[in-house]
Amino acid sequence: MRVALFVTCVTDTLYPGTGRAALAVLERLGVEVDFPLAQSCCGQPQFNTGYRRETEPLVRRFAEVFRGYDHVVTPSGSCAAMVRENHPRIAARALGGRAADEVAEVASRTYELSEFLVDVLGVTDVGAYYPHTVTYHPTCHGLRTLGLGDRPRRLLENVRGLELVELPGARECCGFGGTFAVKNAAVSAAMGADKARGIEGTGAQAVCAVDNSCLMHIGGILARRGSAVRPVHLAEILASTGDCTATDGGTADGRDGGAEEETR
Repeated sequence: MRVALFVTCVTDTLYPGTGRAALAVLERLGVEVDFPLAQSCCGQPQFNTGYRRETEPLVRRFAEVFRGYDHVVTPSGSCAAMVRENHPRIAARALGGRAADEVAEVASRTYELSEFLVDVLGVTDVGAYYPHTVTYHPTCHGLRTLGLGDRPRRLLENVRGLELVELPGARECCGFGGTFAVKNAAVSAAMGADKARGIEGTGAQAVCAVDNSCLMHIGGILARRGSAVRPVHLAEILASTGDCTATDGGTADGRDGGAEEETR
């Protein structure tokens, strides 16, 4: 199986440890992973802001870069949703013909990390060890667009040493929503504060999600509240084996060792 890792803009620029963690998990499971250097943005910011024509070149580029792979895997529910749900529609309208068919074909082979592990590899135990209490926040794109369901939870439940605790109001949005957080800052902050209070109420040491953008928003609010709860991406928990070098620069508790703090 030859897989391409689509690392996404947020991971590449702010949370590179998550990309390294996703790679570590896949290679641990015997998957041959490539990282195409020509990859760029999937076009989600442009598309969600209404710049549809500006999205079209990025859709074409994605299909060109990732053609020829058995699967494309990304540690982001929102970017996976953008590719799988919106790329074919954009291409059908703007490109048509064989170009649109190629976009749709590549999109159909694009997976968020947890669904690739569970649905394609058939694995729920990746050999991880993470001795902490964790609560899981299902992000909106993963929950409502991709329909990830309990896949991330099944992976977390099989991590040795991890105690998974329920998050009240888990299905409620954290308030980030990409440009929503900029255009509606007060509403975004209020929603984030509600989510942060719920997370703190669980008594968990860490909050886990499949999107670093949401974790960035939640983590910033938790930090301003002086909370000890740490935001940790699912990939980093799954890559953890108790060895602080497991993610090539991450820390023993799954943190990225710098990017997270700078973001706050």
